Amino acid sequence: MKLSFVPASNTIAVTKRTECTMTTAIASNDLPSPASRAAPVMLPARLRNLRCLDDFEEAARRHLPRPVFGYMAMAAETRRSFRGNRESFDDYGFVTRVLKDVSRRSTACTLFGQAYAAPFGISPLGISALSAYRGDLVLARAAARANIPMVMSGSSLIRLEEVAKEGLGAWFQAYLPGDVPNITALVERIGKACFQTLVLTVDTPVTPNPENFARTGFSTPLRPSLDLMWQGVSHPRWLFGTFLKTIARHGLPHFENNYARRGAPILSKSVTRDFADRGHLSWEHFGLIRQMWPGRIVVKGILHRDDARIAREMGADGIIVSNHGGRQLDGAVSPLRVLPGIVEACPDIPVMIDGGIRRGSDVLKALALGAAFVFVGRPFGYAAAVGGEAGVGHAIGLLQQEVSRNMAMLGINGIMELDAQTHLVQNR
Repeated sequence: MKLSFVPASNTIAVTKRTECTMTTAIASNDLPSPASRAAPVMLPARLRNLRCLDDFEEAARRHLPRPVFGYMAMAAETRRSFRGNRESFDDYGFVTRVLKDVSRRSTACTLFGQAYAAPFGISPLGISALSAYRGDLVLARAAARANIPMVMSGSSLIRLEEVAKEGLGAWFQAYLPGDVPNITALVERIGKACFQTLVLTVDTPVTPNPENFARTGFSTPLRPSLDLMWQGVSHPRWLFGTFLKTIARHGLPHFENNYARRGAPILSKSVTRDFADRGHLSWEHFGLIRQMWPGRIVVKGILHRDDARIAREMGADGIIVSNHGGRQLDGAVSPLRVLPGIVEACPDIPVMIDGGIRRGSDVLKALALGAAFVFVGRPFGYAAAVGGEAGVGHAIGLLQQEVSRNMAMLGINGIMELDAQTHLVQNR
């Protein structure tokens, strides 16, 4: 069957593109200067003992109700892929060089022509406004202040226009609806909001096994119960600082960005209608989107080099090698293990990676194996829950410091000096 679409407006590709560029440029003038971003900030007391990304997870476990934390931490079935993502970094050991002048080292890098302060960004995090007050905005603001990219999730509870209008340079990640008219309408909405980079997540043809959601008490929709009520009451800082504050100021949270229209509230019995079956979607649908989207398209969720090659040949500007953080197919291969083959298959576009990255050493191993950039998800979500924008900024700073420190120990001054043959050996 041949697919076709008729855009409601041609302004996305012509007039609107110019308008978006101007809007983004104007808004970027309001961002903190590099000097102010680097200025020391007094950390809130609750953040001072958090010294690495893993520390934020335990702090979030204490702060959040069990179902909300369970949603963030969830991995599929036996959690085999989730564990594998971390364990894959143990496959490689560093080979250091000594007595190198590393006093001029910098963690800066360039991606799609944009200079960033570090070679990592924030992965899309669904319903983050349920774990942190205005979570998507918190993540976007912290990322902009640190000069790294943040990808806004399509499964968010804040309208994408609210994030876009702040001119923070966020990317938008879309879960495609199940039919062409709704796909067209959603892509047009994203374009009108002036997002420059569209991230298409392609590894969710069906929803994952919900058993681990059920074990923590999380469900879609959220079902009021005595246990859920107790979880709220027993976590008062979250209850008053996030949930009730959100309802008082913005009303009951809705899924805002799965379609061009507003979705159902999180407590509605009809909320599952917002998660359309995507099992019939094909590369032909990607071709339609590539035809109508004038900006960058990044395809997220690639694990096979042939899929990467198809995406590149059909016009993808970049690829994120990912198994969805182990949340989809239990037993899916770790992205790090297939990264070199995908880099080889797509030598002329940026190949990025997410999954299991928790340390600066993980960042550097992925870069040495050919990744142009890496993304980190859950830890920054935990940081937002625990400490808001200050928490995310602290987490970004810790990871950036680890990258810089480890660069010095490797004997390099810049990211581009990393090379697998020089700096890595495969552990047996």
